[in-house]
Amino acid sequence: MTKRNDAVMSNPLDLFTEEIIHAILDHLNDEPFSKKSFSLCCKSFYFIESRHRKSLTPLRSELLHRALHRYPYISHLDLTLCPRVSDATLCSIAATWRETLRSINLSRSKGFGGIGIRALAAGCSGLVEIDVSNVTELTDAAAKAIAEARNLEKLWMGRCKLVSDIGIGCIAVGCKKLKVLSLRWCLRVTDLGVGLVAVKCKQLRSLDLSCLPITEKCLPPILQLQYLEDLVLEGCLGIDDDGLVSLEHSCSSLKMLNLSKCQNVSHVGLSSLTHGAENLEQLILSYGPSVTTDLGKCLLNYSRLKSIRLDGCLVTCSGTKAIGSWRASLRELSLSKCTGVTDECLSFLVQAHRQLLKLDITCCRKITSAAIDCITKSCTVLTSLRMESCTLVSKDAFLLIGQHCQFLEELDVTDNEIDDEGLMSISRCSKLCSLKLGVCLNITDEGLIHVGSGCQKLKELDLYRSLGVTDVGIAKIAQGCPDLEMINIAYNNKITDSSLISLSECLRLRILELRACPSVSTVGLSAIARACRQLAVLDIKKCFNINDNGMLALGQFCHNLRQINLSYCSVTDVGLLSLANINRLQNMTILHLTGLSPNGLAAALLACGGLTKVKLHTSLKPLLPKYIFEYMEGRGCVFHWRDKAFQVEIDPKGWQLHVGRSPEG
Repeated sequence: MTKRNDAVMSNPLDLFTEEIIHAILDHLNDEPFSKKSFSLCCKSFYFIESRHRKSLTPLRSELLHRALHRYPYISHLDLTLCPRVSDATLCSIAATWRETLRSINLSRSKGFGGIGIRALAAGCSGLVEIDVSNVTELTDAAAKAIAEARNLEKLWMGRCKLVSDIGIGCIAVGCKKLKVLSLRWCLRVTDLGVGLVAVKCKQLRSLDLSCLPITEKCLPPILQLQYLEDLVLEGCLGIDDDGLVSLEHSCSSLKMLNLSKCQNVSHVGLSSLTHGAENLEQLILSYGPSVTTDLGKCLLNYSRLKSIRLDGCLVTCSGTKAIGSWRASLRELSLSKCTGVTDECLSFLVQAHRQLLKLDITCCRKITSAAIDCITKSCTVLTSLRMESCTLVSKDAFLLIGQHCQFLEELDVTDNEIDDEGLMSISRCSKLCSLKLGVCLNITDEGLIHVGSGCQKLKELDLYRSLGVTDVGIAKIAQGCPDLEMINIAYNNKITDSSLISLSECLRLRILELRACPSVSTVGLSAIARACRQLAVLDIKKCFNINDNGMLALGQFCHNLRQINLSYCSVTDVGLLSLANINRLQNMTILHLTGLSPNGLAAALLACGGLTKVKLHTSLKPLLPKYIFEYMEGRGCVFHWRDKAFQVEIDPKGWQLHVGRSPEG
């Protein structure tokens, strides 16, 4: 009896049923390293994990061969980290997962053509989603191959600039079950190809025709699509009022219409296009017609309209009053960079639409505290308020935000007069997840202490050029906001290693912007590297005191790092080569590393197998062997060359001049 119990307890993990293990694995979906560690516990866990996995994002195409044998039931394959994927690889994928594969993302891959696509389309009968966006070398032959995927429901082909009406016609005939289609920037597709899609693909729900050389001729069959809900015509300059007024059909199912940058469409054409679209919920007119009384009146009776974006438009007071008279109760309103927005018209709008959840008044430079007073008292359920560069708003107005809008989850007050009292008031917004305080010169640690105490759900904090902040404020943020994922403290000479040691307590940190923080050194960066294992984006440009030891720490601990800028740092060949340990590293900017030799750079480039983008100084180009470029580019890496002279970057964007402040201020 004792021997039997010992045998049972020799591996207690065997007591778990397969269902329990599957439940555990489901909780680890967002943590790949945890899932890997789990699978290495024992042979049974290793086996079950390989059968449980349904989604796969390989780091490099050469790792796919191993995955093909290990994971037999993959249904969603994301190859965006694989810059080069051959036809042979796609054929192997089709052969291995022919029964299970349902979606594949090739939007950042190159090197394949019609042969590989045909193997997928013809071999994987369950394939319903294909993304080949940005595959600029894709031709009509490949489009014809896609047409063999008879059950395809979603297809993204943005920037496939070689595909013409012939290829799109094949897809229209072969893929009649399409529900989502994006042809954004497919510049050879005209009215003929789009018309064929509308005639053949009767189940379309979403259609993106942005920047296509089309006219109103293709619109009648599109408007007759019974289930069409989203129509994007952004930048379609061939569509104008004269053509739209002749339309005889309407699309009653339409819920979202995007006419941004359609400079030849006014309220006249808009009225014709939206006629009969009683279910319209979202309208995007950014950088389009002027907001006049006539435009407001043509949308008067759309009672279901919830969102309208007018970014960059000329706004008239009479036009905003017409919008305020709508039967609809708006939930989202965007007036970013609109000219003509005043206190009067904005106040009228928010009083008419008191249920607003999202409001964007970025760069509305004529509004004052009076408008903020009206916004906060009228729209008390706001969850998002963006008001960057509203420079006439006084510091007292920010007290009102915290007093009346305590449901805020996102607040952008970049380049404003907010001070510590304003931050104390805003700290009442306990649901705040994103707070942008860049170029806010009146805030200090005192204000951040209140934010750290009251906004414990904060995930994103931007303190770019907020020069009154020191280590004390950052420490309180790190202590009070443990879920912080992104922080920008660039261009602050008061930030030291102490801040980074404090931030190392934020274990979910993914994005860290430290550019031009000269008092930061390897000590602080090493603390971040050891603790923040999820770090994906790091900018340490002009952190002169960061050296090879910092790179060694990153190489040892930060295996999720994908992007790094280490220009002007004190890194040599040894430090750069240590980054080769990071399999996920894709994007690297290396300018003015005085301790770097051509041989060291060449060795690092060859060793970092996942690089897709490298930014270098032009002086290095003749010093590197030619085969380096041939090999790297053949692997899918793109080189960007810069000819900037070595300089101490004081004010690269002239922001002080922009906001009317002197550098001393």
